[in-house]
Amino acid sequence: MIQKVAFGGGCHWCTEAVFQSLVGVKDVAQGWVQSNGENNTFSEAVIVEFDANEIPLKILVEIHLRTHKSTVQHSMRTKYRSAIYFYDAEQEVILRKLLTELQANFEANIITQVLPFVAFKASREEITNYYYSNPKKPFCEQFIHPKLQLLLREFSNYTVMEKLQHLEELDGLDS
Repeated sequence: MIQKVAFGGGCHWCTEAVFQSLVGVKDVAQGWVQSNGENNTFSEAVIVEFDANEIPLKILVEIHLRTHKSTVQHSMRTKYRSAIYFYDAEQEVILRKLLTELQANFEANIITQVLPFVAFKASREEITNYYYSNPKKPFCEQFIHPKLQLLLREFSNYTVMEKLQHLEELDGLDS
């Protein structure tokens, strides 16, 4: 059962790499998402198409919360809005319930918003698939590697091990 949800929080290069590394994720579109009301400006995000039979929405949401600053307000929240964008009313209810459940795993309050998906602007093709095209770039090593290492440590049942094997070799992690 293929579903779609959008996530924003940090740099879309980081977010794209995280979700590209998961089993059951069929496509990750990198770019900017717009919602409505006070959130009607475009903010860096990704649209994730996934097979809910292979990876539950709850796991995707938890990974999202754990791989960006989901409990921190900062001056760049307009560009990097901490949000999960829903496509219909049923998904909105589910996402709100999941955030409430997952709050128990965090000491600080989760600031991530559940917002309606309104529009998407895709990134330029030359910056998509950024991590897997450039894994040795300093940005990737400094910012994306730690997020992928967290996947290996805490969500290994849901990672595509072949994609992350280079991290195990670099860091001597056990699989």
